[in-house]
Amino acid sequence: MNTPSHTPPSDEHLSAWLDGELPKAQADEVEAWLAHHPDDAARVRLWAADRDALRARLRPVADEPVPEALAETVWQQAAPGRAAGWRWAAAAAAVFALGGVVGGGAVWRLQADRSAQAAAATPWVQRAAVAHAVYVPEQRHPVEVSVSGASAEENRAQEDHLARWLTRRLGFPVKLYDLRAHGFELVGGRLLPDAAGPSAQLMYQARQPGANGAAPARVTVYLRKPEDGADFAFRYERQGELSLFYCVEAGVGYAVAGKLPREQLLVLAESIYHQQPGAK
Repeated sequence: MNTPSHTPPSDEHLSAWLDGELPKAQADEVEAWLAHHPDDAARVRLWAADRDALRARLRPVADEPVPEALAETVWQQAAPGRAAGWRWAAAAAAVFALGGVVGGGAVWRLQADRSAQAAAATPWVQRAAVAHAVYVPEQRHPVEVSVSGASAEENRAQEDHLARWLTRRLGFPVKLYDLRAHGFELVGGRLLPDAAGPSAQLMYQARQPGANGAAPARVTVYLRKPEDGADFAFRYERQGELSLFYCVEAGVGYAVAGKLPREQLLVLAESIYHQQPGAK
């Protein structure tokens, strides 16, 4: 294992590492630094999530050819010292070369997806957003199986029942994630329909009320079994006030949704990632 340097890498080095542009020795140094500095690793993950979101939004424009006259004007006006900057900006707008993002010992491999794969991933993420919008406002029946029992023993019994039930119906081990360290408690869960079979929604509620006496914030985790051969993906989307981080990895696809700042939702998504079976 590489020993991290005592000198923090510059933003330029971090960006070059993310784009796979560093020589191996320098890339190894950056990876070692990020493995021991989770704050910097989280910042790099945000850059990658922003890049993926921009790619999804701007793909139609990025795929259009640059008019010859415009390209010629740009290159003629760019001073020699700024040419690299222009090339970097053009690459950032049109091509997002992805590498690995390492943080706290976990590997976040953010892959560039082909347009067909991106189109295939969108519908279930949209279903996660719709399910969130439908059930989060419910006060009396927000979940199908509640884990808010009268005692700790009843809570554990209901959690065991919920996990077993969803595992049986979804066809993969369902983990009830513990987000209490981040201020959210499990409310319960429900079974939902998906395009090719069942899916599920877990609901969490903030321990503290919202600002000005508003109801506590809620986040949901939408779970489904991914299609055979689905590639690893970890991306960020924003739909109005709703933020979503969604992930596809070995045997499970999940989307974390909530009306929270992106940075706060990323902390929850990272915690869920670390709690997946086999996560490092």
